[in-house]
Amino acid sequence: MISSHINKFIIIPEMNAILHLDTKNAVLVGSFPITLDKTYRHFFSNVKIIGYYDDDDHNIQDMQCPYLGNLYALLEDINTENIDVVYINPESIIMINDIIDQLKNTTCSIILISNTNCLNTIHISTKDYFLLDPKLENVNDIFLIKLFDTPFYGFNRFIKRAEDIILSIIILILISPILLTVALAIKLTSSGPVLFKQTRNGLNGKPITVFKFRSMKVMENGHEVKQATKNDPRVTKVGAFIRRTSLDELPQFFNVLSGNMSIVGPRPHAVSHNEQYRALIPGYMLRHKVKPGITGLAQIRGWRGETDTLDKMEKRVECDLMYIKNWSLWLDIKIIFLTIFKGFINKSAY
Repeated sequence: MISSHINKFIIIPEMNAILHLDTKNAVLVGSFPITLDKTYRHFFSNVKIIGYYDDDDHNIQDMQCPYLGNLYALLEDINTENIDVVYINPESIIMINDIIDQLKNTTCSIILISNTNCLNTIHISTKDYFLLDPKLENVNDIFLIKLFDTPFYGFNRFIKRAEDIILSIIILILISPILLTVALAIKLTSSGPVLFKQTRNGLNGKPITVFKFRSMKVMENGHEVKQATKNDPRVTKVGAFIRRTSLDELPQFFNVLSGNMSIVGPRPHAVSHNEQYRALIPGYMLRHKVKPGITGLAQIRGWRGETDTLDKMEKRVECDLMYIKNWSLWLDIKIIFLTIFKGFINKSAY
């Protein structure tokens, strides 16, 4: 009986996630009359097609899924509906570059399906880091081009999750005395709970609860979160120390173990900061194509602590997207070791 429950609630969901068997909601953009073809069905094996958008309503009779509206309706629905993947037929969309430009700051995966390799016709500025190492597949002369997508598919996803599980268990065992010491110090020196829960945006922009040791007298967890500043009166004496040494982040290894964070990845930002910077920094939301991390490339390169200027946030996002584009197991190991040897003492953390 117990083993069956473990299999149902832990093993099966985890294996589905590792093998990328979890079903995602997808929409089609443009005319796809050949979706009946087995070749095209290969591309849609792990997604649920909920409908399609097209400016040409004459194509409605050729499709096998609900018509959801024109391209303007797509741009309105993309931030309000539960859409994970957008498949585009670039040969049937005149304003293909405009559509991609509008979708670049969402958390949707953008995938082109075409009879030709149309990558050269897509004009996207490389300085804005929009293109996260596009993946090209060719099945029976049908091209699938993943413009904005996660690097963690198949075996890469298995390696990343195995890395997180194994290392987080080892680290939690090793730091258990530190966790207990910090918890006692917080409890004995200030009133309030030991742990602080924050709502952050995780993979694909979905809200997650992140754990930290409480370092302030007040706890902000709304849509408006004020960043800590130098000599911030909200920070306790113990809080100042654990923030400067990054000890306040240690409970996030439980987030890693539960699966909503990774050890290495872009740091999770406050919800209000996401809404602010997605309008200011092109490609900002692409950092949500992977799970947020405890440490990352931006942190070991010095872009930690308060981001009180747009330039600082741009540098942090640039590092985040560089990490996603160039991910490898070796890069993760390198970032972890650099964090251990030089990343814990943070002069920019207040």
